[in-house]
Amino acid sequence: MKKLLLFLIFAANFGFAQMPNIETVWKNNSKPYIGTIGSKGEEIRLKINISEQNKKNDQEYFVAGYSLVDTNYTKFEGKLTITKYKDSKKKGVVYGTYELAEEAKGKHSGMFTGKFVYTFKWDKTSEKINSQEIELIGDWKSYDKTLDFKTRLKNQ
Repeated sequence: MKKLLLFLIFAANFGFAQMPNIETVWKNNSKPYIGTIGSKGEEIRLKINISEQNKKNDQEYFVAGYSLVDTNYTKFEGKLTITKYKDSKKKGVVYGTYELAEEAKGKHSGMFTGKFVYTFKWDKTSEKINSQEIELIGDWKSYDKTLDFKTRLKNQ
C-alpha cells in the first residue's frame, strides 16, 4: 500500500511539473536561423528577436522577429509548441511544432508552419549546455495561396 501511495504522489508531481523556461534558446544568441526555401534552394534567414513562455501553457512560446529572402524583409509573429521531450544522461531532444505568421505585405507574405527538433548536450559537471542544434522543417504558404514552398532552417 505504501508503494502505491508513493507512486501516486510521484506521478502527481510529475504530471504537474513545470516545464523549464527555455525562451532564450529560441533567440539563438541573437543569430539568425539559416536555410533554404523552395525547390531551387534559395537562401532564407529567420531571426527571432522576442521569445516569451506562455504563462498559461508552459509548453508554448510566443515569438516575433523577421524573415529575409533575397531583399524581401518581413516581420512575423507566432508560436512554438513543445509536443515531446526525451532525456538521457548526456543528451536531450525536444520536439514540437511552429506557426509563424508574416505581416501581410503583398504576394511574398505568408505563413510558416512545420515541426522543430531541438537537440542539446548536457555537461553534468558544469550543469550547462555544451552544444545545441535547432532545426525547423516545414512549409511556407502565401496568404493568397498562389505560392507554396518547403523550408528547412538550422541555427548557427
